[in-house]
Amino acid sequence: MKSAVIRRHIRINGYKTSITLEDAFWSGLKEIAQAQGASVSQTVKEIDGARRPGSNLSSAIRVFVLDRLRSKSGGRRTGSGSP
Repeated sequence: MKSAVIRRHIRINGYKTSITLEDAFWSGLKEIAQAQGASVSQTVKEIDGARRPGSNLSSAIRVFVLDRLRSKSGGRRTGSGSP
């Protein structure tokens, strides 16, 4: 299974940034944002504020989407840093 990689531009705190994610992660991010009653930009701003300094924003978004998916299915979360 192959997912197309898509680059999008989003404004965070007044700055335009480019984010590259596979289509499946963009879809998941959109679904999560809608479920929260937020925009994708607002959700990315939340993720950006919670990520570790120096970490990659695209990677942080992937982990966020995966964590939400796992928490829905009762699986283990990955964002805590513990095994």
